[in-house]
Amino acid sequence: MGDSRANASTVDLGDVPRSPTTMEPQAEKVRTPRGRPSLQSRKSSMNGPLYMQTSNNKVLIRRVKRKGDGPMRNLARWFLDNQTGLSFNLIALIFLAHMFIPKARPHTSKFFTLSYYDPATEKYAIGPNDYYFISFCVILFTGLRAGTMEHVLAPLARQWGISKRKEITRFSEQAWMLIYYCVFWTLGLYLYVNSSYYLNLRELWTGWPIRELGGIMKAYLLAQWAFWVQQVLVIHIEERRKDHYQMLTHHFITITLISASYFYHQDRVGNLILVLMDVVDLFLPLAKCLKYLGFSRLCDAMFVVFMVSWFIARHVFYLMTCYSIYRDLPIEISDSCYQGPSSNLTGPFPVPDGWGHWLEPFSDPEGTVCWTSNVRWCFLYCLLGLQVITIFWFCMIIKVAARVIRGDGADDTRSDDEGMEEEEEEEEFEYEEAQPLEEEVGVESIDLKGWERRTGVKRGASSSGVSLPGHSDRKELLGRIGCEKQVD
Repeated sequence: MGDSRANASTVDLGDVPRSPTTMEPQAEKVRTPRGRPSLQSRKSSMNGPLYMQTSNNKVLIRRVKRKGDGPMRNLARWFLDNQTGLSFNLIALIFLAHMFIPKARPHTSKFFTLSYYDPATEKYAIGPNDYYFISFCVILFTGLRAGTMEHVLAPLARQWGISKRKEITRFSEQAWMLIYYCVFWTLGLYLYVNSSYYLNLRELWTGWPIRELGGIMKAYLLAQWAFWVQQVLVIHIEERRKDHYQMLTHHFITITLISASYFYHQDRVGNLILVLMDVVDLFLPLAKCLKYLGFSRLCDAMFVVFMVSWFIARHVFYLMTCYSIYRDLPIEISDSCYQGPSSNLTGPFPVPDGWGHWLEPFSDPEGTVCWTSNVRWCFLYCLLGLQVITIFWFCMIIKVAARVIRGDGADDTRSDDEGMEEEEEEEEFEYEEAQPLEEEVGVESIDLKGWERRTGVKRGASSSGVSLPGHSDRKELLGRIGCEKQVD
């Protein structure tokens, strides 16, 4: 937006006291590249670059031209600026409705409690009511992320010596990711270590279908599902990275795998895959935070740890799990269907014709669930597709490692499209041609002396001491800015 403060040769119109009827610009946009006015405007220009008054009393108002402006981009920018308040207001609305509207409680409770609890087994079934909990977690993560970044992590970054706005933002993003993965990777590892399938890949597939799961496991899987949905939202409202479409593909595949493994009762392998994928996200955000804080040697050392953990977790253990799907799963699970709750499970029976039964697990917690070789290959193809993306990223990691070996230091190859440019880089502008609206006002009510005291601009001269023709007379000046009362 254009600054209302005049510079060296600019008459400051913004500080003139506004009477009940003052000038408002009616603008016709005139756009020029890199903030340059047209040749004709430059020749007839009398004032500085913010407000340029032409010989025929037209004013060009300079405004910053935002790239990619449009309805959707403006909506994304508004959401980015208001996500903390919007998120916590929605959460407060849910809780207030739950407290003061008793008839709404059966519905509002679904947002913040786990559904389908079975008192007999003290476990939880799955079903469409789980979408309420996922939605609540998406809103909660959005508010927590924005609030923590703005009110905790960004002030810490400034206190620790980070001064550039873009670096403060990047530090806050990476620190939030570090906090998230410290919590959820630790929780996932706890579930894995205390499970029957700990270090036993074949045990991942025994006893299928297990139609109930523990409360901690259910909350863990649903929260992870919500986190990746929220990440899709994040990459669309924040500055776009060079690998935007790879990230978007990764997120959609991850959401598909989590949701399918959850509703098809493969929560064991879902837990293992998440543990393997999340461990590397402990070291990468930490390395980036160290880089922004200026600890280059620690950053490089942490980057080496990250690279080793990436290769072992995502290209060794991950592929071992994929191979177990190919080799062990057909031995433990035959092509068959089951129906009913966990306490009264019926089956196996042959796979019915049609395709409706494939979607039934997503809508009916006691409906038909089937497993065939086609389902197995769908899971395997998604996992291998994720592996292709991680190989692409690993090639980028190797490039960074080569820079570290050369002594250039680790750097993030997934920078913004614009790169880490200086914030003072020349911006593009657009010019609006303003037409004054003349209305009946009381000239005497305008305190020009007070305006002179605030701006330091004397009537008849610019702030640079250069005389402006026609500005030495009070009425002439008022006429130029559209405030002089017309006399018939």
